[in-house]
Amino acid sequence: MHEIVKNLESVKHKINEKVKLSQETIKQPTIIAISKTFSLDQINPLIETGHIHFGENKVQEAEKKWNKILINKHGLKLHMVGGLQSNKAKKAVEIFDYIHSLDNLRLAKKLHLVEQELNKNLKYFIQVNLGNEIQKSGVPKNDLEKFIETLRRDFKLNIIGLMCLPPQNEKSEIYFKELKELAIKHNFNHLSMGMSHDYLAALDFGSSFLRLGTCIFGKRKS
Repeated sequence: MHEIVKNLESVKHKINEKVKLSQETIKQPTIIAISKTFSLDQINPLIETGHIHFGENKVQEAEKKWNKILINKHGLKLHMVGGLQSNKAKKAVEIFDYIHSLDNLRLAKKLHLVEQELNKNLKYFIQVNLGNEIQKSGVPKNDLEKFIETLRRDFKLNIIGLMCLPPQNEKSEIYFKELKELAIKHNFNHLSMGMSHDYLAALDFGSSFLRLGTCIFGKRKS
């Protein structure tokens, strides 16, 4: 068995154990293998075992890497997990099935128009900047309610949930709890939260999509 496949199986085992211990109050999440910077040679072993959810954070890299394989491998689901500029919206809608980084109205309007043009319907997460970090994208928590109201009124996008990136060197659980509460308040069923270092904690707060890179593929080259 390929090392990367072993890593994924190890992650699944840990998740299954946690679900079992919770007496199934924790639901099985979707595992997104974050394949950014990794080549198809490294990704193919996962595809061959039937894994279908993969994440990229740059439109250009995703297009170059996945275009050919998507033609031959139906059923794969690509997730845009990085920041998305509105001038890349059309290409993103062409390539991806999910976008986890919807964070401004200009982008929402562009995605709405492109979806109509291409007759596509993606699934979206609103990225929330819970830590109010200047260097990070995301809708500030205090602006979220108005942002959601405007989205629902003006744009026909399929918003399925909320996403966050907790501040480094702080307890992720604080932010996972807050995102869960916001999702309940605004009637969203899905949460995109939990990475290689904190995904088991994210399950305690109802994460349904885990974004896992290092614990599957290993460390990226700097």
